[in-house]
Amino acid sequence: MKVKFWGVRGSIPVPGPKTVRYGGNTTCIEVRTSDNHLIILDAGTGIYPLSMSLFPEFPMETHIFNTHTHWDHIHGLPFFIPLFVPGNEVHIYGAFDPIGGRPIDDILTTQLQYRHFPVREVELKAKVDFRTLKESESVQIGAATITPVMMNHPVINFGYRIDDHGKSMFFTGDHEAPYNIYAPEDDEYAIYEEILEKRNQHIRDAIAGVDLLIVDSAYTEMEYPQKKGWGHGTLDRGIRLGEEIGAAMICLTHHEPTRSDDDLEKVFAEALDRRKPLENEPNIILACEGLTLQL
Repeated sequence: MKVKFWGVRGSIPVPGPKTVRYGGNTTCIEVRTSDNHLIILDAGTGIYPLSMSLFPEFPMETHIFNTHTHWDHIHGLPFFIPLFVPGNEVHIYGAFDPIGGRPIDDILTTQLQYRHFPVREVELKAKVDFRTLKESESVQIGAATITPVMMNHPVINFGYRIDDHGKSMFFTGDHEAPYNIYAPEDDEYAIYEEILEKRNQHIRDAIAGVDLLIVDSAYTEMEYPQKKGWGHGTLDRGIRLGEEIGAAMICLTHHEPTRSDDDLEKVFAEALDRRKPLENEPNIILACEGLTLQL
């Protein structure tokens, strides 16, 4: 299984001289299974340069798994070139929206309205279909099994575990470690703490032992109190989650868009200095555009 990063920033694309090394595109990850099926995790602006690399493979079949429908994870989708080419097949997977009461089909249906985009959905030349997933409902694509896991974000957010011939990876999408909404002196605090621990243990069990954990690590510990409830993690907590579940490699992503490459490296080094060494040390890295990992 091969993993390549095409977009690693959060919230908004930030191309420019201060983001050249790690890239300014928003979330998009290419996964090639052991039998070369193409899986794409999220359709941020990074999906456009990814699509430019696919011409030699046309006609082709693509599987896009959406973690959630916030703009930075979908706004590259209308520019995904295979959608416009006859003979291609594009399968899009994601969660049901309980607030709007809409299935995953609503992504393109909404984006490809004339008030948002000049091309209508009916004008797409590829064969496009949608599948609305439930938590733990696995999908088989060639040799790979893809399993959605509910994470913690202001909207429904699926992280995805991919298992392929004894190798495994997990991408959190956007995730903030669940926290207790009650003060320690409140009667409800202990009860809610038990609920949180069960939820956290469910996540840890679902992703235990993966070879690669790709984790939302947008903020520093100092920044987090002002961002609490926004649905994103910190570098320290992303590293800690990887250590807790025994990941062989921890890759930090969804980089804060206001942070330059130099500042990103600085806060990353500080987070590494704060952690305690382990007997079996994981490989801890920052995601950057173009980074390719072979599992």
